[in-house]
Amino acid sequence: MDLATPGSQTLKGGPRRGPWRLPLPWRKEPGHRSGGPAAPTGRGLWSDAWHDLRRNPVFIVSALTILFLVLIAIWPQLIASGNPYHGDLARAQDGPAPGHPFGYDLQGRDVYTRTVYGARASITVGICATLGAALLGSTLGGLAGYFGGWWDALLSRIADVFFGIPILLGGLVFLSVVTSGSVWPVVGFIVLLGWPQISRIARGSVVTVKEHDYVQAARALGAGSGRTLLRHIAPNAVAPVIVVATIALGTYISLEATLSFLGVGLKPPTVSWGIDISSAATQIRNAPHMLLWPAGALSVTVLAFIMLGDAVRDALDPRLR
Repeated sequence: MDLATPGSQTLKGGPRRGPWRLPLPWRKEPGHRSGGPAAPTGRGLWSDAWHDLRRNPVFIVSALTILFLVLIAIWPQLIASGNPYHGDLARAQDGPAPGHPFGYDLQGRDVYTRTVYGARASITVGICATLGAALLGSTLGGLAGYFGGWWDALLSRIADVFFGIPILLGGLVFLSVVTSGSVWPVVGFIVLLGWPQISRIARGSVVTVKEHDYVQAARALGAGSGRTLLRHIAPNAVAPVIVVATIALGTYISLEATLSFLGVGLKPPTVSWGIDISSAATQIRNAPHMLLWPAGALSVTVLAFIMLGDAVRDALDPRLR
């Protein structure tokens, strides 16, 4: 006797299936042909963001530009075979020549070689300062947003103090007493004045995320503060921090060049775009090529990071979907 209920299917030589057994996306159902329309699958924030970024020409162009700049910062010998410190005073301020497409500077050094080698210092300062400010700011801001109370009030007042310091004036005062011309004092100064901005972004994001139902459920199930922060809040609150840090990276590179131009940032013999721009500023009428190429490289680098940050922001902002 056939006990199949109405609407059920009986497979020849196989078990019966009731109408309550729903087809699953990863299981091929009878009559399913490969190549047909796939079952809709849900994507998270990061999957959606990556899906949008891969189709955004602004992201592709900026990412390729940054990748190229990072490669020449690590291995400048890939495209420049000269010595950035070697100079020939007989060729001082000469224009482009065969093998020297950017001409020579005041000391007869190849402007092309120095422009290529200058990417290392600027990108090192930008990346290290951004990582330091992001780690410090997101940690302090996340803790303040999660615990609140006196810790939140104390951090907010300290951040207000740092926000009140003009960044150029602070750089002139802080770096004028530093005798080292390496990148690390500049990185330390930028981290010191850059963390409050990221801290406020992280605090606001954590305050919003910690009120969600899944965070409340984790607390109700007995999850400790550390586990709740690291496993449930941080992955869902880090998107605004990434956006702000990406845009700030370009700002930090321009800040390093500005401080080096004023003579308090990087110092010779370090090769830097800011140092070369400073030395070429007085000769802009006689030899404009000395200023044009390092300034152009700096502008392209800053623009690439800002464009990347804008593309990431558009992809991670659910209000723009």
